[in-house]
Amino acid sequence: MTASTAVQFASVRLITDDIPRLVRFYEALTGATPQYLTEDFVELVTPSATVAVSGSARVAFITTNTPRGGANSSAIIEFLVDDTNAVFERLAADFGDDLDVVQPPAMMPWGNLSALVRDPDGSLVNLYTPVTPEAWRLQRNRTPKPPHAPV
Repeated sequence: MTASTAVQFASVRLITDDIPRLVRFYEALTGATPQYLTEDFVELVTPSATVAVSGSARVAFITTNTPRGGANSSAIIEFLVDDTNAVFERLAADFGDDLDVVQPPAMMPWGNLSALVRDPDGSLVNLYTPVTPEAWRLQRNRTPKPPHAPV
């Protein structure tokens, strides 16, 4: 019998010192209902992957370079959205001046309309919608598949 080599992206887990605040942000962004598996571990299940949020005590067993809340400066969490402008405006209305806008909706050279914000812990979050035919072609080769791609 051979071992399976299939690998599927399941989730990204964010470590935070303020679980309610971070969960509120990702709930507002994704529309997913938070599932509190314990008081310090929450999952927001989306159609393509899960955003998990946990407290730092959950990773205390990692004694070298222990993950800690608010320390991410090397990753961008990207969300394919139907309408970048609408999602951006909804977040701006929900969070007002507390929304850390890095880049309001703008057309990228590769054909995506993209907005870049920071979540409450400072992680970069990209909201993007393919706009040009080339951007749609690129997205069709990826997961998740765009729900409303032009024919």
